[in-house]
Amino acid sequence: MYGGGIGVAEEAPLLAAHGRSAGDRNAKSYLRCASYASDELRSFRSWLRWMCVDQSGPWRAALSWGMFLVLAAAVPLTSHFVVVVDADREGRRRHASYDAVVQLSLTSVAALSFVCLSAFFRHYGLRRFLFLDKLCGESETVRQGYTFQLNRSFKLLSMFVLPCFAAECGYKIWWYCKGEGRIPFLGNPYVSDALACILELWSWLYRTSIFFLVCVLFRLICHLQILRLQDFGLVFQDESDVTSILAEHLRIRRQLRVISHRFRSFIVTCLIVITLSQLASLLLTTRSKAEVNLYNAGELALCSVGLVTGILICLRSATKITHKAQAITSHAAKWHAFATVESFDPESEAPLRIPSGRVHPLYGAAESDYDELGDEDDLADTNLVKANTTTISFQKRQALVTYLENNRAGITVFGFMLDRSWLHMIFGVELSLVLWLLGKTVGFS
Repeated sequence: MYGGGIGVAEEAPLLAAHGRSAGDRNAKSYLRCASYASDELRSFRSWLRWMCVDQSGPWRAALSWGMFLVLAAAVPLTSHFVVVVDADREGRRRHASYDAVVQLSLTSVAALSFVCLSAFFRHYGLRRFLFLDKLCGESETVRQGYTFQLNRSFKLLSMFVLPCFAAECGYKIWWYCKGEGRIPFLGNPYVSDALACILELWSWLYRTSIFFLVCVLFRLICHLQILRLQDFGLVFQDESDVTSILAEHLRIRRQLRVISHRFRSFIVTCLIVITLSQLASLLLTTRSKAEVNLYNAGELALCSVGLVTGILICLRSATKITHKAQAITSHAAKWHAFATVESFDPESEAPLRIPSGRVHPLYGAAESDYDELGDEDDLADTNLVKANTTTISFQKRQALVTYLENNRAGITVFGFMLDRSWLHMIFGVELSLVLWLLGKTVGFS
């Protein structure tokens, strides 16, 4: 059975794995775009219902929006304006400034995430949003790899949310036990504190989970394209036709544009909101006469860690898939150079054939295996097959390499490619803002 909130699934996988022998027969199930209550995504949809983001029907949509208004708007407003943390006016003012940044930041990213999820599910449906309808033409390795990542998506979500929630629970319990001068709006101050603490924790868990859910789903969709690119790199092991290579690259590039178009507003808006949140936090903690302690700024630190972690998940996934896509250009150039040199080698009378085999661990490999290699081109060690000059001409290969060099694939945000250069630019802008703000608030006497 499912537990409330975020946890690790203990029953059937979210998406049933397909055996290699039944791959062609089960591939037909990916052709449909509509979702059904008893399809292979029923467990995935159950998790969405537990998180109150399932809008598959009018009543569920109304419940989803109602929970959002209560937990992301009503509870934070009540917590900020009703709960009194100190008997003196100065103490209330100090805490209100820190609490305002926390509540506005969490509510803003939660509202953005909720609106994006609602738009995605309403316009595309769950299957189309997860690109399950595009798996019918993929290899069995790609399907199994994507199934593995889909089944562990909510486990990954739990890994990000539960540690932060445990720290928030410990802080809130300590905070309410230490606070003084609260309004006994239920008559009994202990009951009032317990109820307020539970509502605040529930609101914090809801807003943080919604934000991390969109980040994890973006990572999941990007990982599907990484699997496709790794599988696409295997075409250079065989004597493939340039036309088929070009058609497959166009298909991958088209899907990358679709992903970029869906998530560009979310990425840019989150980056702006989180930047403003961190600058406001820095201003509050470095200004003159600022009283920074665990009692006032503890929740602000937890909020900052959660927001920065979420945006880093999105940026890392985007840059990783961009560099995987751009590595194909380098690999095609090496393939073209190898074939051209061998075609003029007088000692080579026949092309050398290397047995075709999958050299990339597309399925069953842990994420840490890829992290050990870094973001470098993992196609560099792929065995190249000498092209048969009678079937693949020099002009066709040159045209393919020229096309890849002038049509870079990857995740874009309003025309800007999300790669290392873009990350360097973001880091430079953020560092400039931090130094400018520190110059205004920190002084030496």
